[in-house]
Amino acid sequence: MPDTHSSPKPTLRLIDAIVLIIGIVVGAGIFRTPSVVASHAPDNFWFLTAWLLGGVISLVGALCYSELSSAFPNAGGDYHFLKLAYGKNFSFLFAWSRVTVTQTGSIAILAYIAGDYLSQLFPLGVYSSTYYSIIIIFILTLINILGIKFGTGIQKFLLSLQLICILIIVFAGLLTVPVDTIVINELQTGINGSSTATISLALIFVLLTYGGWNEAAYISSELKTGSKKMALVLILSILIITVIYLLINMAFLRVLGLEGIASSDAVGVDMMRATLGEKGVFLIGILVVLSALSSLNTTIFTGARTNYALGKDFVTLSFLGKWNSEKSAPVNSLILQGAIAITLVIFGAFTRNGFESMVDFTAPVFWFFFLFTGISLFVLRKKYSDTPRPFKVPLYPLTPIIFVVFCAYMLYSSLTFTGIGSLVGIVILFLGWLFSLIFRIRKQNK
Repeated sequence: MPDTHSSPKPTLRLIDAIVLIIGIVVGAGIFRTPSVVASHAPDNFWFLTAWLLGGVISLVGALCYSELSSAFPNAGGDYHFLKLAYGKNFSFLFAWSRVTVTQTGSIAILAYIAGDYLSQLFPLGVYSSTYYSIIIIFILTLINILGIKFGTGIQKFLLSLQLICILIIVFAGLLTVPVDTIVINELQTGINGSSTATISLALIFVLLTYGGWNEAAYISSELKTGSKKMALVLILSILIITVIYLLINMAFLRVLGLEGIASSDAVGVDMMRATLGEKGVFLIGILVVLSALSSLNTTIFTGARTNYALGKDFVTLSFLGKWNSEKSAPVNSLILQGAIAITLVIFGAFTRNGFESMVDFTAPVFWFFFLFTGISLFVLRKKYSDTPRPFKVPLYPLTPIIFVVFCAYMLYSSLTFTGIGSLVGIVILFLGWLFSLIFRIRKQNK
């Protein structure tokens, strides 16, 4: 019988960790968000600067996370840091948000993106996208249940194919001369003016596209080389991701121009149609599917580990805190996560919301906990001053202060400049607080 009460073992190499991070970040979002970013950028310079700034901000955050991950390696990642800094009730709220909003929502969105493109290539009827989405979530969840080595092997295969397709797209955009280039580029005037509101909105979507690098914290305890190498994993991953994003957006700009990107509902499809014709459209369809699958596989992998940490701390949810040593995976957590994500997909078949509405829903919750994770670095330095720190954030306290201030600004922006969907996220957080209160009262009564 497998030992379900064991804990994660160091089984990941550095290359495995880097592949996982790149895979979860470089997803289908890069073929959706440029249109929104372009609509809020005053010119080409600010459009590309926003993407570069996203990489710089992510790098600053990664340095903070590197200290936290190296000093307090744990499969719970952010959940573990928040628990040490603020206690179980606050960390429960974080885990609740991942289960109900951020992680399972991301899984459903990515599955739908892959399903939408597969439906275009191989339609299965009216609910084709829903069928594909359910099948994809089921298969990738099963792959991760089968074991970490199988999961990371599939991830490296998907990412290698994905990067090959990205190179083809970059070369097509930067080296070919599309017939419609001059016509499209002439439409570059008339973009929204530079203002705090528009730039803030652009950054919300840019950083959404960079989102996921912090998932490295969830595998810090599974690195063969030890958690002290987390800084190297994060820095290399973000540098590679930033270069990829800049090259892709430069290709989009060259072919479509800023106005062309802003007015496109499928910027990748429009660019490939202009450069390689219908064959290019098929290629971009395959790329988006691969990107979605790559991100989805890693999102499933890391998301279940938060549920595992949650189950270790709350008796009522103890079934989630069982680790299958034979498979090196939190099997029960994977099953629950997959079930919730599939439920969201089925719900989405009847009430589909737009891409921007989903960002409204998740962004405030995301930045709220990102802010408090940044603050936890200061709290934990004081509470656990004697804990060895294989990596210390450079230029302390300036670097974490910059990160915290920026997170606070993005929280303010996501609440101020997004729609009513942000209120839904707040309501769900409130419900999580009520559940936490119920758990606390029941424990006191016992």
